[in-house]
Amino acid sequence: MKLLQEFKEFAVKGNMIDMAIGIIIGASFNSVIDVLVKKILLPPFSLLSSGVNLESQKLVLRSSENDALGNQIIEEVAINYGLFVETLVDFLIVGFTIFIVVKFINKLNKKAEDPKDNSVSTPKNIELLTKMNTLLEEQNQLLKSKK
Repeated sequence: MKLLQEFKEFAVKGNMIDMAIGIIIGASFNSVIDVLVKKILLPPFSLLSSGVNLESQKLVLRSSENDALGNQIIEEVAINYGLFVETLVDFLIVGFTIFIVVKFINKLNKKAEDPKDNSVSTPKNIELLTKMNTLLEEQNQLLKSKK
């Protein structure tokens, strides 16, 4: 029963909804990057390599063999390095984009945590801590002056 209560608190706090939104946006972002790599970035590479499609590039270790009727009796064994290169380009673009987004968010968080910076609204907990710090400093000054 406690597990069900914890799950309910997790879902109500919005964590589960935030995760779901992140997963949906991530899947959509992955589709965009996939099209970007396959349809925009790789075609120029194909031109540079005499029109060879990078995705279909592979190193064949064993060719497939067919019998007299055309039925495949031995399956081809190959290392698909072209697909690996395409996936690597996908990964680098996604990784760099996430790096830029996280860097931007961290910059905004740093601005938001600075109570003197008015360009971004300061969170309530930071404002409260700043006020408490100011009051403690004033109290210390009063105590020092009484001695």
